[in-house]
Amino acid sequence: MPKILIIDDERAIRSTLKEILEFENYTVDEAEDGQKGLQHIGKTKYDVVLCDIKMPGMDGIEVLEKAMEMAPDTPFIMISAHGTIDTAVEATKKGAYDFLQKPPDLNRLLVSVRNALDKSNLVTETKILKKKISKTYEMVGTSEALGRVKQAIEKVAPTDARVLITGPNGSGKELVARAIHEHSNRANGPLIEVNCAAIPSELIESELFGHEKGSFTSAVKQRIGKFEQANGGTLFLDEVGDMSLSAQAKVLRALQEHKITRVGGDKDIQVDVRVLAATNKNLLEEIEAKTFREDLYHRLGVILVHVPPLNERREDIPDLVQKFLQDIANDYGNKPKTITADALEYLKQLDWRGNVRELRNVVERLVIMSGQEVTLEDAKAYARPAVA
Repeated sequence: MPKILIIDDERAIRSTLKEILEFENYTVDEAEDGQKGLQHIGKTKYDVVLCDIKMPGMDGIEVLEKAMEMAPDTPFIMISAHGTIDTAVEATKKGAYDFLQKPPDLNRLLVSVRNALDKSNLVTETKILKKKISKTYEMVGTSEALGRVKQAIEKVAPTDARVLITGPNGSGKELVARAIHEHSNRANGPLIEVNCAAIPSELIESELFGHEKGSFTSAVKQRIGKFEQANGGTLFLDEVGDMSLSAQAKVLRALQEHKITRVGGDKDIQVDVRVLAATNKNLLEEIEAKTFREDLYHRLGVILVHVPPLNERREDIPDLVQKFLQDIANDYGNKPKTITADALEYLKQLDWRGNVRELRNVVERLVIMSGQEVTLEDAKAYARPAVA
């Protein structure tokens, strides 16, 4: 059951609130002053705290400030018989979820508590989801080659420098981009991804910069582009080597001037965006072939991070296989399968042209086709199945 703490120096108020809340099946603790309230918060995780403002010794605002340092996600509902708009505003600025007048209206109190609980649950669920996502996208391995990539991320992430990530398909360039964003000062902002190879050249400009209503035949309403969506965060341009020259020119302007113009518009729009780019192409060769702008290459490549192919870090394969066995078991709702040492050794010797993405597919195939333990015979039979 949800746990609620009542901090109030008036016994009658505490008893009344406790009786009401326990009738609603909440678990309730009491504290007669701010100091004891903080001691409770230090020992127990509460879903909601009801706190009086006017109390002897430590007042409710001071309790709120100290509690926000100890348990910043705990919703505080402040209660006062001497409440004013200024007091309510101050409490809200300090982190209070709601403000109620004494004596509180019963229905208003219960609605506020339920809403605060909903917020508390959402915060918890968001944290769990973020942990799951970060585990899904974590870079696994202890090889020297991967270590160099991790060191580069650690150095460049806290800056606002643009990063060009290179490497073959399936090697994990997206993971590097996500890691840079998550360890940057923009981590609380959006990470917007654009696959430049998947968007037709005639639509890429609208995708990146947006368009105004009526700017072309199918533009039936205004559209906000990826640059604007990423404002305050990070824009990841995947397969940037496939971008049209026309779009490249506009991206270059956006990087130089920190402003964009929607297709069909004439107004400059300021954007605060960190750009990360990735490609599996040799952009220096593309520059020679005049399919990629040299000035854009130098703008994007302030920092260059190369992600090595899996064939250059085979010692990471056992760790990757174990991670994929666990991930696949989670996806299927099953117990993770095991794999024999000789099967792992066999996988290490194969040629992984598809890199980590191919390895993940092979592990899933082995999980489906094998018994509870993946053996060497299974690996030989299914890792490279014959194609008719």
